[in-house]
Amino acid sequence: MMQAELTKPSLASPEHPVEISGSQAVLEAFIAEGVDTIFGYPGGAIMPIYDALYDYHDRLKHILVRHEQGGIHAGQGYARSSGRTGVVFATSGPGATNLVTGLADALIDSTPLVCITGQVFAHLLGTDAFQETDIINITTPVTKWNYQVTDATEIPQVLAKAFFIASTGRPGPVLIDIAKNAQLQKFSYTGYTKCDHIRSYRPKPIVRKSYIEEAAALINEAKKPFVIFGQGVILGRAEEEFKAFIEKAGLPAAWTILGLSALPTNHPQNVGMLGMHGNYGPNVLTNECDVLIAVGMRFDDRVTGRLDKYAKQAKLIHLDIDPAEIDKNVKSTVPVWGDCKETLPLLTALVHEKKHTDWLNTFHNYAREEHEIVIDQELHPASGEITMGEVVEALNELTNGDAIIVTDVGQHQMVACRYAKFNESKSNITSGGLGTMGFALPAAIGAKFGAPHREVVAIIGDGGFQMTLQELGTIMQAQVSVKMLILNNRFLGMVRQWQQLFHDKRYSFVDIQSPDYVQLVKAYGLEGNSVDDRKNLKEALQKMLDSKDSYLLEVMVGKEDNVFPMVPQGCSVSEIRLK
Repeated sequence: MMQAELTKPSLASPEHPVEISGSQAVLEAFIAEGVDTIFGYPGGAIMPIYDALYDYHDRLKHILVRHEQGGIHAGQGYARSSGRTGVVFATSGPGATNLVTGLADALIDSTPLVCITGQVFAHLLGTDAFQETDIINITTPVTKWNYQVTDATEIPQVLAKAFFIASTGRPGPVLIDIAKNAQLQKFSYTGYTKCDHIRSYRPKPIVRKSYIEEAAALINEAKKPFVIFGQGVILGRAEEEFKAFIEKAGLPAAWTILGLSALPTNHPQNVGMLGMHGNYGPNVLTNECDVLIAVGMRFDDRVTGRLDKYAKQAKLIHLDIDPAEIDKNVKSTVPVWGDCKETLPLLTALVHEKKHTDWLNTFHNYAREEHEIVIDQELHPASGEITMGEVVEALNELTNGDAIIVTDVGQHQMVACRYAKFNESKSNITSGGLGTMGFALPAAIGAKFGAPHREVVAIIGDGGFQMTLQELGTIMQAQVSVKMLILNNRFLGMVRQWQQLFHDKRYSFVDIQSPDYVQLVKAYGLEGNSVDDRKNLKEALQKMLDSKDSYLLEVMVGKEDNVFPMVPQGCSVSEIRLK
């Protein structure tokens, strides 16, 4: 075989096979699938793949993270901002187990990932070899699919299936564990063929026209119809179809935190956020509407509150690509299985053109009451300490709703989701279902690589930031521009709020101390600033945004401020409290 053939395995075909290693086959699969960025951390069991990567550096960008959990969260951020599949490398044993939190997060939030873990030699499996862990059994509950490769000849077909499964239907994470001997093994490579079909796997359910017709009839007869939408609209790339649907039928629409940004926040029919810290009107009126239309959302407990008191008066239409979500938590009157990119236009064609002006005004009336009691004081306080809400509002004014905002988990997350403004889809990136503290910083790094043309601002609490602050090293080395906005209330704020409201203010281990963040980022060669006076807030935010490089701004906010409205645990959504 000529040397020229060895250097161009992409030219291989059944008629002209090329001998390559399993490690090369992995990288050839990535190139064929259009992968441009890998987040990872090398180690002994995955070293052959990293050795092969040395010759692919001009075609595949590798970002060296500081911890495997940071790597997988970066992969999630990349996937969420780009709409593509994130790719992550980790070695065996502790490297692989460090992915588990991110896999669980990606599964529940439907984020497409392909994770490659190295594994010990096949003949050592089951011997408790150095850094051997049964990652297949460990990750089975937190992956959409996983598979262990012990023979290099399987790699092209297995990776083709991995990318197909991760990105189709309801997306999710896939983990492929590759034994070291398979990485080293040479085999006759005949090229890479993308997968578009797997027997017994149906990513898109068959759309039943009769259900579309039944749903349209309910909507056309409704006096108080209400749409609640989730991330399924974004994952289905159905933003325009969704907008056309609600505009034709005149439907008020409210979002889950993962659905945020699917519809511009200033759209006249966008009535706000659902759930525990959502807006007043959408929560109360869920229990007053006559037809509830759920699009690409799963009725999470933080959205529904008490299920036995949730929308009992309404007929429910549920549009979802995952049949397992239909009737799982809330019984539907009409189930509409299918990709909302396909089902929404069919439904729009059959619904009547209406306004529902009086019903929409009911939401606006509740919004005015919420403004008077909660929002005005949160966004425009006359005195006292800086509030989290006014920081987000000032950021809105300076970014004009065009930035990608990545949030961690806690009070700052709820405040950012409530008050951040978005004009463009894929702009709100947060850990929804799992609620992973430490998510935001690495996810923001990945988001910037996924959408390098957009401003990325990570809004993080002082607790969450300290969980993954080692990824400042990734920012330094990769020279990626991420704006870090720490809202520091010197508490684990959300836990403290619950301890105040429901545990008689018994503050048990929530008072958290922080390092000097400005000095910390200087150690990584980055700029930073700290603000505790509102008269300096906008100027400090503008300086952060003007920086061409990564920048950290710490804002000292009220230590015992609470996030309202709030649906107390065990209550119905209509029992939401404004104070």
